[in-house]
Amino acid sequence: MRRRKPAPLKLEPKDTRELRRLLHDGHTPQRVAQRAQILLARAQAQHTQQVASKVDQHRTTVWRVCERYRQAGLAAALYDAPRSGRPRVFFSPPA
Repeated sequence: MRRRKPAPLKLEPKDTRELRRLLHDGHTPQRVAQRAQILLARAQAQHTQQVASKVDQHRTTVWRVCERYRQAGLAAALYDAPRSGRPRVFFSPPA
């Protein structure tokens, strides 16, 4: 099956350092770590389907993460935008 050639992803050097730091940090949430892996792999010219298999995500997810990086930068690609609506309230049980 023939697909379009993916557009190359060029990461800024400071972004590459930050992504590697996040991957080596033991406290990075899994969602953020997967997105960091996606960006680093696409920057090394791996195909979208290869990256999707590597991180166990759909190729559309890989494409979306890369597009968010291109359009809005590293923070937008790694972290979710705030959701609308009332924030959750956690109640502590009565003592």
